[in-house]
Amino acid sequence: MRSYRKEQVFQTPHRRDYINITPDVEKAIKESGIKEGLCLVNAMHITASVYINDNEQGLIHDYDKWLEKLAPHEPVSQYEHNGFEDNADAHMKRQVMGREVVVAITDGKLDFGPWEQIFYGEFDGRRKKRVLVKIIGE
Repeated sequence: MRSYRKEQVFQTPHRRDYINITPDVEKAIKESGIKEGLCLVNAMHITASVYINDNEQGLIHDYDKWLEKLAPHEPVSQYEHNGFEDNADAHMKRQVMGREVVVAITDGKLDFGPWEQIFYGEFDGRRKKRVLVKIIGE
């Protein structure tokens, strides 16, 4: 069995952003040369997420509105974490959306269901953050 590791760095212009990173992951799989195995993709920061869903702008907008209702950013005084930071909501949004995804690799490609794509969700952006792509297999 072989393994391959790659980091992607993102610095979003907004506090919250949603980026389809499927092409980046597909590129890493191609670079790895692995044809059969598993691909782990995870956000390496506690205020960002990696998740799988449909690449449809209306749905992405709906997610953003829903997450903001669940854990509104303001007023920041509502959170105890915010004694020295203003990102408690970002931690909660990440908890809901998840840390990572694992996708099977078959014949050198992501083995997705219909419409599935991998996204990076940023909830406390405007600074550099990393995403890990770890591929294992043959």
